[in-house]
Amino acid sequence: MNTPTRIDQALKFAIASTEAETAPPLLAEAIRYSVFPGGARIRPRLCLAVASACGDDRPMLTDAAAASIELLHCASLAHDDLPCFDDAATRRGLPSVHKKYGEALAVLAGDALIVSAFEILAKASLAKPSRLPSLMMIVGQASGMPSGIAAGQGWESETKIDLEAYHQAKTGSLFAGATMAGAAAAGADFLQWREFGQRIGSAYQAADDIKDVVSPPDEIGKPVGQDAAHHRPSIVEDLGVEGAVDRLKDLIAGALAAIPDCPGKDPLRELIVAETKRFVPKGLSTQAA
Repeated sequence: MNTPTRIDQALKFAIASTEAETAPPLLAEAIRYSVFPGGARIRPRLCLAVASACGDDRPMLTDAAAASIELLHCASLAHDDLPCFDDAATRRGLPSVHKKYGEALAVLAGDALIVSAFEILAKASLAKPSRLPSLMMIVGQASGMPSGIAAGQGWESETKIDLEAYHQAKTGSLFAGATMAGAAAAGADFLQWREFGQRIGSAYQAADDIKDVVSPPDEIGKPVGQDAAHHRPSIVEDLGVEGAVDRLKDLIAGALAAIPDCPGKDPLRELIVAETKRFVPKGLSTQAA
């Protein structure tokens, strides 16, 4: 089974569990809408890639770990787009969750997805329960305080923002969670995968900051100019576009150098080279490759 199919099936399984006859229909719709259709699924793809590099001896558990990370990401998008944060009208080229279903259901949909992220792990770990505590800890740290995505969102309410801490929490935490969860699901030493995930996350955030300045809205499927509009720090604000592109190249190189030794290190490295080219803004890809 190929990677997109594995991710899609795991996500469908997780969402189906929220759609019982007794469930509030509109909330169930909002939850599904938050997840499908998806974006590039970069984080769950990374999770599966790391698990594969480590042996992937429990593919069902790996699939659940990948879906868990993506559910957290989708929850963060539903919340990030709310009027109290970015007040974004579109996401992935469609109306954002609060624009389609209202603010209350967008909040609840995000909350439900966070719970589902833990539930799917618990269900899938029955065949290998010894790996569940590590996975639960990884997902919890990636989503909460002091340095998960909740903390990343919280930094935006501070009067003085630590840019590195902000980016590591808002973006790096889920990338680190993806790499660590993939390793943990495969029974490998997950702690040594944290730095690799954080570096990939930093590169992705740098690319996102650049896109917010140079890319048209129809290319990225969401409003642009958000960093400036909300007075948020960004790598472009600090370094300018050219400096940010140079920094992005360094971050990608650092991520490749941080891949731990594992049976599938060379294929993983090749995959990461190909994948990083996908999130470099169009028109800048030759500069940042």
